[in-house]
Amino acid sequence: MTTVAFFCMREPGHFQRMRSLIAGLSGLGMDARVFTHRDFRGDVERAGGTFVDLFAKYPPADTASLPVPCRHVSFAGRYAGDVARDLAAIGASLVVYDTFAVVGFVAARLAGLPHVNVCAGHDVEPSRFVELLKTDPRVRIAPECHRAVETLRTLHGIADASPFSYVTALSPHLNVCCEPPEFLDEAERRPFEPIAFHGSLPSLEEPGDPPEGAGGPAAFDDAGLKVYVSFGTVIWRYYANEALAALRAVSDAVAARRDARAILSLGGAEADAAALARGNVTVARYVDQRRILAEADVYVTHHGLNSTHEAIFHGVPMLSYPFFWDQPALARKCQRFGIAVPLASSPRAPVGAADVEAALAALLVRGEPMKRALAEARRWEEAVVAGRGAVLRRIADLCR
Repeated sequence: MTTVAFFCMREPGHFQRMRSLIAGLSGLGMDARVFTHRDFRGDVERAGGTFVDLFAKYPPADTASLPVPCRHVSFAGRYAGDVARDLAAIGASLVVYDTFAVVGFVAARLAGLPHVNVCAGHDVEPSRFVELLKTDPRVRIAPECHRAVETLRTLHGIADASPFSYVTALSPHLNVCCEPPEFLDEAERRPFEPIAFHGSLPSLEEPGDPPEGAGGPAAFDDAGLKVYVSFGTVIWRYYANEALAALRAVSDAVAARRDARAILSLGGAEADAAALARGNVTVARYVDQRRILAEADVYVTHHGLNSTHEAIFHGVPMLSYPFFWDQPALARKCQRFGIAVPLASSPRAPVGAADVEAALAALLVRGEPMKRALAEARRWEEAVVAGRGAVLRRIADLCR
């Protein structure tokens, strides 16, 4: 049996995108060994893989660097040599890794194995994003990360290693884009060649499981306009104040409408739910997003990759409020496709209830054209999922 090693850090959204690859290669008769965090053990086993607790054997190498993915670079510098020996011990023939899992990329190179990168976002073109990160005010690089970068360069031969190697760890063998091909034009695809398109939905029939501990309402009541609001989980690491201010604006706007009801998800954040709740606005730490989107009329979103494509699958028009990373570009792409309307003029720009009401009005007036655009975009989602067999065979061929 051919053994394929998967690597994913403790990043739930990134792991969600890898589940169908684990299941698909397991379905081809391959032995999928998944090196990741114990949070994902159940999902690994349900997908047919064998869970390997990466962090029980190798504890964090850096708890201070920011943004948090810089710590994954520190982890790679500390442990890539050990992990390469683990790959040899299990007889791995191929490595599949999320871009943030730099340890998988480096260990595969050290072990002389073909490797497949699963792209960590929408159009995260390395040179452009590294330049943006160099001036990002969030950046705080700990000494552990600087030492790891030196190890990656001098000992492991990663000439372009930097604290931002979680952006640059592309594969010369294959890079898997977790979107339909329509979301990258020819010029945008070029840095990721060779590229394959796999989408982000686990499947058409079951496009995602609810998060563990999902609470709040299972669905809307009989309200007229059903508004769902979520800014995901990661933005709370860096932009909690901006997120809370925007959520208050949405709550106030919905509260002023007698024909509307809103459900706000905090993505697990420890925020004051009572301060955001209104008579027609329900707030929960987690919700079953799949079920909520199946009924929503509007989705106020940060444009995380998974959430955006789930909304498209369910035909839900979007109000765009991106924060950082790949979100602004994905928001602009969705606006060009006619499936989203901007809530603000720039990422994290302050908004009030009047801004939300104006954006809702702009979205609702485009009702029929937006429905048609969403129907077309859903066909893209269906087509990329239908074509996964060819992508899996292309990955499997790298083992031979």
